[in-house]
Amino acid sequence: MSQTETHSKINFFSYIKGDKLIWSVAALLALFSFLPVYSASSNLAYLYGDGGTLGYLVSHAVYLVLGFGIIFGIHRIPYHYFQGISILMMPVIIGLLLYTLAQGTTIDGANASRWITIPIIDKTFQTSTLASVVLMVYVARYLSKLKDQKVKFKRTILPLWVPVGLVCGLILPANFSTAAILFMMVIILVFIGGYPTKFLGLVLLAGIVFLSCFVGLAKIAPDLFPNRVDTWISRVENFSDGKDTKADYQIEKAKIAIARGGITGVGIGKSVQRNFLPQSSSDFIYAIIVEEMGLIGAIGVMLAYLFILFRIVIIATKSGTVFGKLLVVAVGLPIIFQALINMGVAVELFPVTGQTLPLVSSGGSSIWMTCVALGIVLSVSVKREQEILKQEQEDRDAEKENNPLEVLSEAI
Repeated sequence: MSQTETHSKINFFSYIKGDKLIWSVAALLALFSFLPVYSASSNLAYLYGDGGTLGYLVSHAVYLVLGFGIIFGIHRIPYHYFQGISILMMPVIIGLLLYTLAQGTTIDGANASRWITIPIIDKTFQTSTLASVVLMVYVARYLSKLKDQKVKFKRTILPLWVPVGLVCGLILPANFSTAAILFMMVIILVFIGGYPTKFLGLVLLAGIVFLSCFVGLAKIAPDLFPNRVDTWISRVENFSDGKDTKADYQIEKAKIAIARGGITGVGIGKSVQRNFLPQSSSDFIYAIIVEEMGLIGAIGVMLAYLFILFRIVIIATKSGTVFGKLLVVAVGLPIIFQALINMGVAVELFPVTGQTLPLVSSGGSSIWMTCVALGIVLSVSVKREQEILKQEQEDRDAEKENNPLEVLSEAI
């Protein structure tokens, strides 16, 4: 390798800042994802064509390349800027959620008003994923302002709980699982942020009342939300009763895939259940991983996410500001939570939720928003690195001042 090539490579990596271990694990997950996506998308290629299996693989590669471009761009932004960005974005995402709910995109004849179409590239985008990230950053910003203050519930209703209620309420009609998970993540975040637990009880009660009213309204006027509430109820009932019905067809096929996997799996690209699972490359990709790579692959993927969680905790602990700590938890914890739910659904620990496996499942919206969250986490770690370098430089300068021989040598 020539000196010019070595120099250019050093210059390239010098632009990548922040926690190198998170960069590494995220890159490994992305590279690993090509194996199950290529294998699992064969049934989609058979059903819909669209360029064959290779077309799905290329599409997945484009999403990942753009995603890592997003990580790179966001991790270079000082993290305190996200306080102002979250305030500016809140009315934007509320408007997007209203538009998404009103325009009612229908996919394969099912009510699925959770996507909007991007006109220029003619691709769909799930607005609830963007709303989730923005809301968590907004809540982290608000909680950081409450530090060392006596919290009064009435004063937090308008600036905190009204935005939370609006966002979750607008996501709820088309995507119950995302709304429920987002609300749970907010509750966990405000608890970590020191919000009084006695007020959290009131918030949880209000959430239960709102959900009950919504379900009642949907039952009275089913045309307002076709199929959605019945789908939620049937999924929960099938999960709790353990009945083998058409509603839990996917989970039964996922269990067969996992049972076939054993310890070492049937081999990469040799999955059979990919031909029967409708969401084999997204919602149930973990089942395909277990079938093809066995328990070894299953544990490996889980450890990768747990390692990211470990690094998130380290970055949050070492951050020098309250907002930095809360921001890392706000955007980092949902990534791990979503991954665990996806894996839990595949092994029937949870009802079917439709949550993808971050950085592994196919789909642009999920990949991009995961990358946004990772970029924000890395932005906080960049600040910590800068503080350490600054402190080291100050220590060196102080040593020079106290060492007359070193000052004399520099002068000469």
